[in-house]
Amino acid sequence: MIDTHTHIYLPEFDGDRVETVARAVDAGVSHLVLPNVDVTTIKPMYALYDAYPCYTSMAMGLHPTEVGSDYRQALDAIADRLDDYPFVAIGEIGIDMYWDKTYREQQQDAFAAQLQWALDRDLPVIIHCRDGLDEVLEVFDRFDRLPRGVFHSFGGTVDDVKRIRRYGDFYFGINGVVTFKRSQVPAVLPEIGLRRILLETDSPYLAPVPFRGRRNESCRIPVIAACIAQHLGVDVEEVSAVTDAGAADLFGLT
Repeated sequence: MIDTHTHIYLPEFDGDRVETVARAVDAGVSHLVLPNVDVTTIKPMYALYDAYPCYTSMAMGLHPTEVGSDYRQALDAIADRLDDYPFVAIGEIGIDMYWDKTYREQQQDAFAAQLQWALDRDLPVIIHCRDGLDEVLEVFDRFDRLPRGVFHSFGGTVDDVKRIRRYGDFYFGINGVVTFKRSQVPAVLPEIGLRRILLETDSPYLAPVPFRGRRNESCRIPVIAACIAQHLGVDVEEVSAVTDAGAADLFGLT
């Protein structure tokens, strides 16, 4: 099983990062994809990759909640790092209108710039979209073609899936939210279909039930896979095989 979205390079894991990776391996998690957050997270992300180059892959981008008045300088600084390593995606990028709408236009401009990076480098994108689907699709409309990608931590509706698919055959990242009691994600899984689901944790956030409220880890991927299997009426081995194939396809993993 592949965790296609984890931030275990963040300070929350400074005391037991090696043990965290070991727990993921012991749980049957075969690979980790590490998306960047901002300029300050590049160095620790690189350090984790350098320690586990065969077990991790990296994506480079500027997270939408980190877009502020100085976003152009941040984008320039991140763009200067795009040749540092063979990144598997541009991410995580996108729109977040949940926390603060102040920089709506700046988020859209940053998103558009990073979509163009992906096109220029023939890379997929990892899209963060929280209360911002209208804004994401407005940016999509600026392009004649779009990169492939995944809508990370997807929590939208069946109609949202249909709207997104008018623009391309995107993947949808499903994490611990699928296990929450009042989550609408289980009802949307059949519309997405197993072949377009990717497993993720978003560690250290969004720990699945029965670990909700604790720091999340990549070793929780089997809990998420089992919940998806239950809701789709398939066995967990099929979920693992199909989602791993999807991750390998999107990110070029071998």
